[in-house]
Amino acid sequence: MSSDQLKAHLEFFGELGVDGVRRDPQWHRRTVPDRPPPAEAMEPDQVEPVRLFSSPSEALAAIREDLGDCTRCKLHGLGRRQIVFGVGNPAADLMFVGEAPGGDEDIQGEPFVGRAGQLLTKIIEAIDLRREDVYIANVIKCRPPGNRNPEPDEVEQCEPFLFRQIDTIKPKVIVALGKFAAQSLLRTTDPITKLRGREYKYRDAILIPTYHPAYLLRTPSAKRDVWEDMKRVREILRGG
Repeated sequence: MSSDQLKAHLEFFGELGVDGVRRDPQWHRRTVPDRPPPAEAMEPDQVEPVRLFSSPSEALAAIREDLGDCTRCKLHGLGRRQIVFGVGNPAADLMFVGEAPGGDEDIQGEPFVGRAGQLLTKIIEAIDLRREDVYIANVIKCRPPGNRNPEPDEVEQCEPFLFRQIDTIKPKVIVALGKFAAQSLLRTTDPITKLRGREYKYRDAILIPTYHPAYLLRTPSAKRDVWEDMKRVREILRGG
């Protein structure tokens, strides 16, 4: 830098109010920003405590409480009377999963209580169990208008509660009743005629798809297939 350039710089700094230059060593070192404190010195994040339950029954009651008077999807405004959560033994080895509540279920607040439900009770008794020995629920907890199939957004909002029910009950066998329940649980579009007769690993259980009792009322010839499926269920429950 020439003397003229240096003079111009000094005049410029003088106009800014700078009247000298520091010569101490720290002036010539680049300032390093303070580093964040080590992880162990930082305040821990506030984590919501894990709630522990003394029994599956208490855990199911908490799930029902979380569900509340659900308004998560549009079904709450389409004529449903009440939520149909599930019923049965909270520690059941066998769980039945259907599609959604129908008219009778919407009135009584319990799954499978109409004609199809009465047939399901007979199917359960045919493998030497009682209705109160098993747990019965649906993919959807509210009745769709006109008993139409549940829609994808409705399933998305409702199925996490079914998953929590399954994980609480921890059944050995899950029977998916009908095309919709089987397709929803298995994430497939295969028809029930292709799915039934086979076994699937599902959330630490064995899932067996079969025909819905309502289908059996319309197609009695399919009862033989359901009986074969239920004999396999009985065999698994007995350790076969």
